[in-house]
Amino acid sequence: MRFRIYKRKVVILSLVVVICGLAFWSSGRQKKDSSSFPKEVESIRRSNSISSSSSSSNINQVKATPVVSRAPVPPPVIQVNETHPEKGKDKENVPKPEVDNTTLVYRGIVFQLNFDQTIRNEEKFKGARRKDDLVVVIQVHNRPEYLKLLVDSLRKARGVESILLIFSHDFWSPEINKVVASVDFCQVLQIFFPFSIQLYPQEFPGNDPKDCPRDIPKKDALKLGCINAEYPDSFGHYREAKFSQTKHHWWWKLHFVWDRVRVLKDHKGLVLLIEEDHFLSPDFVHLLKLMSALKREQCTDCDILSLGSYSHIGYSSKANKVEVKAWKSTEHNMGMALSRETYQNLIKCTDTFCTYDDYNWDWSLQHLTVSCLPSYWKVMVSEAPRVFHAGDCGMHHKKASCMPISQKTKIENILQSSGNQLFPKNLLITKRLPANGAGGVAPHVKNGGWGDIRDHELCKSYIRLQ
Repeated sequence: MRFRIYKRKVVILSLVVVICGLAFWSSGRQKKDSSSFPKEVESIRRSNSISSSSSSSNINQVKATPVVSRAPVPPPVIQVNETHPEKGKDKENVPKPEVDNTTLVYRGIVFQLNFDQTIRNEEKFKGARRKDDLVVVIQVHNRPEYLKLLVDSLRKARGVESILLIFSHDFWSPEINKVVASVDFCQVLQIFFPFSIQLYPQEFPGNDPKDCPRDIPKKDALKLGCINAEYPDSFGHYREAKFSQTKHHWWWKLHFVWDRVRVLKDHKGLVLLIEEDHFLSPDFVHLLKLMSALKREQCTDCDILSLGSYSHIGYSSKANKVEVKAWKSTEHNMGMALSRETYQNLIKCTDTFCTYDDYNWDWSLQHLTVSCLPSYWKVMVSEAPRVFHAGDCGMHHKKASCMPISQKTKIENILQSSGNQLFPKNLLITKRLPANGAGGVAPHVKNGGWGDIRDHELCKSYIRLQ
């Protein structure tokens, strides 16, 4: 009897020792794993203790709270190969791509930053910014050399201290964050597209290894059993993540700024949409105020205010003139300012925008103007541009080398030679659509690149997320 009791004690004691050993080994392994995060992430965590009022002068990285309050929401799961159930079962046995710790940390940081919405320089410019003053939103990818030019042009703009400047990113970069941190002339908010290729490098919305090759014929794709075999675009090509991302980012940003940025909950002013390779004139804030007043007085049905088109018309006798015409994506997609009413009409067309087979956000908008919106868009556009396209490289430009400084020189020469034409006292509408209107302009052709049902569903999900 005593021998049995002794034996039980030995077994119990052995189990306790084993459990303690496993716990000690597990905690040691976690410490080892946590030390593998890049120095950049650790510096971001430590920088959280620095106040937002002093961050603009010394911090090169955006701040992040180390503990995420809620888990980031993954992209919606869409079954894309339902017509071949036997192949679908085979796919269930394929292990999901492993996500390294750094990617998971970045996802958490992005989610936390979008949740916290810390505004830099808020106290510094609290007196300069009034309710419903202009909001400027920059869509940023990964061209810091052009972003520097844009920030420099903003720095020289009169009245810029009154704006809220929002940087919307789809790429995390210390160099880009450093450019943003240099902004000391207005309030600043950074938001991050949470479904970027960088955050999902080996799975949708990034490049899933099981995706179909771009140029494979559909019949061969079905035999291969790749994920999106059933969904080529209008030209028989399969999705390329690098092209799909821009349209996703644009639609997510539009919704997030108007409906998820808390300080803009009741915003009744304008939101100006620009991109990282744009360049603004010193009087763009002044001009938008004049255009907004003119819209209220003489063009209440104007949907969009545009700072200019791509043709660099001379400023002489043009600087105080605007036109009212039908909106065209090839002319008026740069420096677009819109009101909440225009946004609300747009967001009602989510399904149409998200299922139209064109990877370009602007051509997709063009389609909306003739297929879904209550009426075609009217745009009031400045004849002498206050926005310039500095980018000679990018998604639609295949130059071997980029020359941002030469572009800057060209633009500054135009502005300097027209300096006495800037800051007009009032504006004059020189051309206006006929009373009955010429009607909207339909896209001449779909550009494709947006046939994958997963892109459609993810795009439509933004109005429900976060």
